[in-house]
Amino acid sequence: MQATRLPNDAKAGPTKPEVRAVLARKLALGPDDHFVEVGSCTGAVTIEAARRAGRVTALERKAERLETTRANLDANEHDAEISLVNAEAPERLPADGDVLFLGGSRNYERVLDEALAAGYDRVVMNVSRLEVAGEAARTFRDRDVLDEVLCLQMATGYDLAGATSFDADNPVYMLVGEPGAGDGSAPDDGSAAADNSGGDA
Repeated sequence: MQATRLPNDAKAGPTKPEVRAVLARKLALGPDDHFVEVGSCTGAVTIEAARRAGRVTALERKAERLETTRANLDANEHDAEISLVNAEAPERLPADGDVLFLGGSRNYERVLDEALAAGYDRVVMNVSRLEVAGEAARTFRDRDVLDEVLCLQMATGYDLAGATSFDADNPVYMLVGEPGAGDGSAPDDGSAAADNSGGDA
């Protein structure tokens, strides 16, 4: 797998590589997809999506963070057609997008509604706060799009007196939505359905 280089800092941590690996599976991007990201920040997700999707639109409300996205994109190889947009979603959300990633919770209900009205096939949202995760799960469920909720927790090993100890990251809640997903059907990846929820952004 091609490494993602992030030489430029956005003064906000990028999505961890392990979380991006799961995210890539859930986004399930193909070369004909138009991927739309809300809140590009460092561009870590933008870059990896640009290696899979045919078109990528990244929206970022902070101009300095959008420039960080641009600089980090320039440091990585990709084949996608890229549009970087300085706007606060849902303003300028593309009407022809296929897959949406919400990297934060700002205006997420309005963004979700606009994406669903435009016919997006899939929406994935990452959240870091438990309370927001619960609200987001309810929002997805109320719109009949909640397919999965995952809680991802990583711990990284380090040397401690010749042995291995671990530093744990805060959990990330990932919500996966598809129109009509709330019909009670089991996930299609072979995993058993579980009666629990979570979420965050």
